[in-house]
Amino acid sequence: MSIEVGSKLQGKVTGITNFGAFVELPGGTTGLVHISEVADNYVKDINEHLSVGDEVTVKVINVEDDGKIGLSIKKAKDNPDRRKPNPRNNRERTETFEAKMNRFLKDSEDRLASLKKHTESKRGGRGARKG
Repeated sequence: MSIEVGSKLQGKVTGITNFGAFVELPGGTTGLVHISEVADNYVKDINEHLSVGDEVTVKVINVEDDGKIGLSIKKAKDNPDRRKPNPRNNRERTETFEAKMNRFLKDSEDRLASLKKHTESKRGGRGARKG
């Protein structure tokens, strides 16, 4: 059986290490689910999520020339809303470079004016010498 990148398969966890879990795929081949590909949140101890013998659905994320197969459990889940759109990112995508630059320049000028005003008010009262 040919393992193709992007395909979803059923497998069985055959081994667990501190960096991931080995999963036996149909046809007897084995792939690795890296600890970062186990769940959407941070995984400190993989044993809290998986055990040897667990049946899991995995997605093939890479197949190397030497036969190593990279798998993901979190990408195999059908979660279309896993990454919710950020309204700020949407604005930045539609905003042109010129508009971003103009906004940046205005903000910078406002900050500089505020800083100068604050600095001058401190110097005026304390730093004057009597001659």
